[in-house]
Amino acid sequence: MSLSIRLAHRFGSFSLDVAFEAPQGVTALFGRSGSGKTSVVNAVAGLFRPDAGHIRLGETVLFDAERRISVPVHRRRLGYVFQEGRLFPHLSVRQNLLYGSWFGPRQTGVDFDRVVAMLGIGGLLDRRPGGLSGGEKQRVAIGRALLANPRLLLMDEPLAALDEERKAEILPYLERLREETDIPVLYVSHSMAEVARLATTLVLMDNGRVIRSGPASEMLSDPENVPALGVRSAGASLHAIVAAQEEDGLTRLEASAGPLFLPHVDASIGTRLSIRILAQDVILSRTRPEGLSALNVLPATVTAVRLGDGPGAIIQLRAGEDLLLARITRRSALALELAPGADCFAIIKTVAVAQSDVGGVG
Repeated sequence: MSLSIRLAHRFGSFSLDVAFEAPQGVTALFGRSGSGKTSVVNAVAGLFRPDAGHIRLGETVLFDAERRISVPVHRRRLGYVFQEGRLFPHLSVRQNLLYGSWFGPRQTGVDFDRVVAMLGIGGLLDRRPGGLSGGEKQRVAIGRALLANPRLLLMDEPLAALDEERKAEILPYLERLREETDIPVLYVSHSMAEVARLATTLVLMDNGRVIRSGPASEMLSDPENVPALGVRSAGASLHAIVAAQEEDGLTRLEASAGPLFLPHVDASIGTRLSIRILAQDVILSRTRPEGLSALNVLPATVTAVRLGDGPGAIIQLRAGEDLLLARITRRSALALELAPGADCFAIIKTVAVAQSDVGGVG
């Protein structure tokens, strides 16, 4: 089930004018604060009526300005997860979860026990929200939304109010949600780490407009998108399989370009992972380096070069079957004579990859 959105609306001095398609999976809206991300989600939810445009979910028309169609909020069958869980404090976790099912169709096909197991909240059912951590509250809020049997799940920066430890706790559950349900998700975030781990489709927004949109893997590895993504958070993901847990605490993975060593990753042998590597953590060499402390040296070929207005340059590389980005100086790019087709080696420090940048394959 895909979501088709074309909206135009004026909020005082700010105007929203967007159009994009959100196919099955997790579609992330990414952009700086004030770019209009939450306004798009609120329009889909029916919390305001846009001046023009349409919103279609599969064959269902939720909004069409020309045809004067605007389905009421309670009939849209959408689940909405906010920054804070917004659970009912006087109800137990079980009662909060079941509250969502009261508003869904009688024959939902959504299994309570399956949702509880998927989100890892079985031990919380008899507790009240006041005794839960931030991550636990968000998992319960997601469960409540799922048990309402939504046709679409809206998530407006659901991890923004959590500290890094709680974010790391809940991200694997969101990955399970992506993998184990067929409910499309519209996900708002200004965290590139979240987007890289969860999104299957990426929509870049700025000042009420869509800059570009497309498959997340292609968008994240495109040098032309770096200004919108932010040079410090720009990076691409490669896929690898856990090959061994070494005695010295490292995990050896096999990527398409060769072996990759990371600090211990809690995953069984054979697990397929997605590893986000920041462009600023990649060093390039035209010859295979020797005598380095870095363990990860991947042969690669330059596929694109983007020279910025300042002293920096973004180099796109193909390493095996994956695309990577490297952020270096313009002087280095010229000195190394980096151009499409040039062979080189990508050097990645083992400790440069954060645990939060290692996730399941979407």
